[in-house]
Parts: sequence; C-alpha cells; structure tokens
Amino acid sequence: MEISDGMDIATYAMMNSQTKIMQGVSTQVLKKTLDMQEAQGSQLVQMMERSVTPGLGQNIDIRV
Repeated sequence: MEISDGMDIATYAMMNSQTKIMQGVSTQVLKKTLDMQEAQGSQLVQMMERSVTPGLGQNIDIRV
C-alpha cells in the first residue's frame, strides 16, 4: 500500500488498522476451522475403534 499525494497519514493509519483487523479475523476463523476438523477426526477414530470386533478372524474352525 503506497501513500499517494491525496492520502494523509490518518487515512493510511486507518486503512492499515483495518487490514490488521481483517487478517486477525481470518486467522481466528482458520484456527476455529482447524480445531473443528481435529475434533471431527478424533470422533471418526473413536467411531472406527468402537466398530472393530476384537477377536474376529483370529480363529478358524476346520473340519476334516
């Protein structure tokens, strides 16, 4: 962002502040999304662990 002839310091400072606020908000939204994805991944792992039947396939019945 360049300061042009018609732009004073106050306008530049306000624009700079708004840019920093927008970046901060974007970072927080990204962090929240990441946290939600992590929680969903953990829930998926727990669901898969519960669906596994321990011992299934461990023994084979053979008749000769």
